[in-house]
Amino acid sequence: KAWNVLALDGSNWQRIDLFDFQRDIEGRVVENISKRCGGFLRKLSLRGCQGVGDNALRTFAQNCRNIEVLNLNGCTKITDATCTSLSKFCSKLRHLDLASCTSITNLSLKALSEGCPLLEQLNISWCDQVTKDGIQALVRGCGGLKALFLKGCTQLEDEALKYIGAHCPELVTLNLQTCLQITDDGLITICRGCHKLQSLCASGCCNITDAILNALGQNCPRLRILEVARCSQLTDVGFTTLARNCHELEKMDLEECVQITDSTLIQLSIHCPRLQVLSLSHCELITDDGIRHLGNGACAHDRLEVIELDNCPLITDASLEHLKSCHSLERIELYDCQQITRAGIKRLRTHLPNIKVHAYFAPVTPPPSVGGSRQRFCRCCIIL
Repeated sequence: KAWNVLALDGSNWQRIDLFDFQRDIEGRVVENISKRCGGFLRKLSLRGCQGVGDNALRTFAQNCRNIEVLNLNGCTKITDATCTSLSKFCSKLRHLDLASCTSITNLSLKALSEGCPLLEQLNISWCDQVTKDGIQALVRGCGGLKALFLKGCTQLEDEALKYIGAHCPELVTLNLQTCLQITDDGLITICRGCHKLQSLCASGCCNITDAILNALGQNCPRLRILEVARCSQLTDVGFTTLARNCHELEKMDLEECVQITDSTLIQLSIHCPRLQVLSLSHCELITDDGIRHLGNGACAHDRLEVIELDNCPLITDASLEHLKSCHSLERIELYDCQQITRAGIKRLRTHLPNIKVHAYFAPVTPPPSVGGSRQRFCRCCIIL
C-alpha cells in the first residue's frame, strides 16, 4: 500500500518520457497523467505519440502550468490550437519541440510569442507552412531564444533571418538545413546580430558563398559547430578567414564543398586545435598532403575523433600513415577511396587498435562468367 501511495504521488513524477510507449499512448492517457501530476510536472516527452491531439494537450496545459520542457516531435495530429493552449496556461515553458508537426502555422508562433516569453529553445523543423511573418511575431516576444531549429522550413527567406538577427542576441544554435531560399544577405545579418553563435547548420543552402564564412570569422569567434554540406560555392579563401578567427571549432561538415583543397586543411591544422569531427566526403581535390598537415596539426594527438573521406579519389594509404599519431581517432570513413588498400588499413590498426574503419573493396579477381556473359557484382562493405 505504501508503494502504491508513492507511485500515485504526483510529486514523484516531475519528468516523464513516453517515447517507448508511443504506439499505445492516446489522448486520455495524457489527460490522466496531467491530472495526476498537476503542477509538479516539469518535463514531458510525447515524441512520436501520433494518437495525441489538441484536446488532450489542452487538458494537459490547464493542469500542468509549471511545464518547462515539452517534446511533441512527430505528434502529427496537433494544430495551432495546441500552441494557443500552451500560450494561455504555460507561461514557464522554456523548451518546445514541434518538429514534423506539419499543421503548425504562423498562428502558433504568434501565440507562443504572446504567452511564453521565457522560451529559449524551439524546434519547428519540417513545419513548412511557417513563413517570415511567423518568425517576425515569434522573435518580438521571445527575444531570449538561444536555440532555433528551422530545418526544412522551405518558405523561409532572408527577411526571416533579419528578424532573428535583430531580436535574438542570445542565440547560440541555429539550424537552417535545406532552407533553399536563404542567401548571404540573411545569414550575414545573423552573424552581425548574434555574436554568441556557437552552432550553425546551413547544409543544403546552396546559394551561400564565402561572404558567410567571412562574416562568421569577423563576428562569431565562439563558433564550435559548422555544417555546410552541399554548399558548393564555398572555397579555400572563405575557410582561411574562418579558421584564422574561430579557434574553438570542434565539428565541421564540409561534405560536397567541392572547391576546397589542401589549403583549407592546412589552415584548420594551424588555427583550430579543438577540432574533433571533420567531414570531407566528396571533396575530390583533397590529397595526402592535406591529411599530412592535419595529422601533424594541433588537434591531431588528443582531439580528432572522426574523419570522413568518402569519395576522395586522390587519398591513398599515405594518408593513413599520416593519421597514425591521432591517438583519439575513433572512426574513419573511406567509402569509394579507390587507392586505399586493406594492407594500409591493417597498418593503421596496429597503431590504433580500437578504430572503426568503414570502406569498400572490389574483389581481387573478376567473378567467373556464367552462360557466356559476365555476372554483375557489387563491391562489398567492410567494417574493421
